[in-house]
Amino acid sequence: MKILRIPGQAALVLLQQLGRLAMFTGQAVFWAMRPPYYGRQVFRQIIDIGYYSLPVVGLTTLFSGMVIALQSYTGTSRFSAEGESSVATVVVLIVTRELGPVLAGLMVAGRIGASMAAEIGTMRVTDQIDALDTLATRPMQYLIAPRVLAATLCLPFLVLVGDIIGVFGGYVVAIYQLGFNPSAYLASTMQYLEAFDVILGLIKAAVFGFILSVMGCYHGYYSGRGAEGVGRATTNAVVYSAILILVADFIITGLVFVR
Repeated sequence: MKILRIPGQAALVLLQQLGRLAMFTGQAVFWAMRPPYYGRQVFRQIIDIGYYSLPVVGLTTLFSGMVIALQSYTGTSRFSAEGESSVATVVVLIVTRELGPVLAGLMVAGRIGASMAAEIGTMRVTDQIDALDTLATRPMQYLIAPRVLAATLCLPFLVLVGDIIGVFGGYVVAIYQLGFNPSAYLASTMQYLEAFDVILGLIKAAVFGFILSVMGCYHGYYSGRGAEGVGRATTNAVVYSAILILVADFIITGLVFVR
């Protein structure tokens, strides 16, 4: 029986954590849809998540688009494919479908997810969350719901900007380094750019924003006591957000493109 005790305890702890996360997520969604909405808090989070994340997302997608253009040119040249058409197609499809949403989600998770976990974890350690209960203010509605709303709304806009910058990065490399014809490259980009690909990327971005906000708030809300507990909560928020973003990306892509 001692051999079975350790995996049994681990399974019980895992189920307990999953149940607590499911209840936390349900409460966050429930209170996010009920008034009052604390517009000042939502606006503050929109500025923090959306506006201040633009440089990080922009630089990431810019250089990613450049790298994709170089790598796709190297790969297609081995098969004697047409230069402008093949490179433009690869860049626009990969950036809008995959790299734009995933990179934006990972970058924002590293920046905002950690910030949420640290801020809420510090409030938990210093008993500020209990003070909100004392003042008849629901912590889930005042702290968690604005962050979840803001992240879910802001990520699609960040991804849309990142898509434009990423495609532009591929254009710069294709024109000024690979020597492609600008008109032909733009014509190929517009020919193979479909609204479905952009919309799919925006849907992924909304899901990723919801995931990273929930994970950041969850780990901060249930962080341990002391500086060590806050640090562990911050690390777990970033790690689990990144893992769940990649898993969600695979699931959404499989549901859409696999018949």
